[in-house]
Amino acid sequence: MDKKIVYLAIPYSHPDPDVRKMRFELANKMAAKLLEEEFNVLSPISHSHPISLYMENSNDSDYWIKNSLEFLKFCDELIVYCLPGWEGSKGVAKEIEFAKAKGIPIRYLEG
Repeated sequence: MDKKIVYLAIPYSHPDPDVRKMRFELANKMAAKLLEEEFNVLSPISHSHPISLYMENSNDSDYWIKNSLEFLKFCDELIVYCLPGWEGSKGVAKEIEFAKAKGIPIRYLEG
């Protein structure tokens, strides 16, 4: 049987770079856990955080969410990692809205 492809949504944007780094590390830890549970995991924060360090205007959250949603449409499930701040996250809200519109199941994991 093919492994399910899951998309890991996690709040990221924050004015403090230390908070962004912490969220990046937590995304990586959760992605690793999901991989160990035999899922194929797409973790946009794990992918985009290191790349953003080499880009100008890398804090443009609209750019990153547009990029990430292009991948979400190929996933079997959206997993929302409910870390502090997730309910106020513009990116997570857009990912949830997109998944609902496309009929992609959503699961919430407490952080």
